[in-house]
Amino acid sequence: MSAVNEATFSRELTDFIEEWKEKPGNLIMVLHRVQEEYGFIPRDVAEKLSIALRVPLAKIYGVITFYHFFKTTMPGKHKVAICMGTACYLKGGEDILNEARTILGIGEDEVTADGQFSIDPVRCLGCCGLAPCIMIGEEVYGKVVKEQLPEIIAKYQNA
Repeated sequence: MSAVNEATFSRELTDFIEEWKEKPGNLIMVLHRVQEEYGFIPRDVAEKLSIALRVPLAKIYGVITFYHFFKTTMPGKHKVAICMGTACYLKGGEDILNEARTILGIGEDEVTADGQFSIDPVRCLGCCGLAPCIMIGEEVYGKVVKEQLPEIIAKYQNA
């Protein structure tokens, strides 16, 4: 019998956990897969992973909180990733971040009241030649100035 509670996990996630549970370095791989399925890592899921992988919950949270990629709260429908890498930061990334927070009325790890937006400062989007840049969903916006943000965000408000 599997240690994983199938009422909580999809069949695919259960199979993935079973495949990885004895492999070295399994925790990060499993956490990536969990976040892919849920959009974040819910507390009850982390608790069940602790049992399934025989890993202390504190170790799971140590990994989740160490790596900025992992989220413990449900993101908005539209995740606004704002690059804070060196090139973007030097070309106004922090101003873009602050303006987005003002427009949406939220801070880091918060979601707008309607559940539509969350802001995620990221270390690099890999578009240094377009600095400063942001990404919403799969769409990248380069050479962004804060005056463009209201128009960019408006494209997603009723989507």
